[in-house]
Amino acid sequence: MEGSNLNYVIMAVDEQVKLPEATQREAELQRQIDGLQSHVTELHKTREETNPELSSEFQRLKEKLNEHSKQLEQSAEKLSQLKSENLTLRDENQALNAVSNKKR
Repeated sequence: MEGSNLNYVIMAVDEQVKLPEATQREAELQRQIDGLQSHVTELHKTREETNPELSSEFQRLKEKLNEHSKQLEQSAEKLSQLKSENLTLRDENQALNAVSNKKR
């Protein structure tokens, strides 16, 4: 019994030693993460400061794309209307042809 109790004591001491090591490692990793996040933030800020013309060009192109998308949507609606009118006119034409053929 004494041997197994001793093992439990040794395991408990090992866990107490490992816990601070794990906590220290976790704290170090968190410091590294914080440093990387700060670095990324600085990179974004630098990019915006050094490339304002790219940001404005991107915005201009985005607006142009939106404009073209609206025009495309309007064109699709117009095409749909024209197809519908075309079908109506075709049906009317066929009916007129049928009447004309009967008169002959």
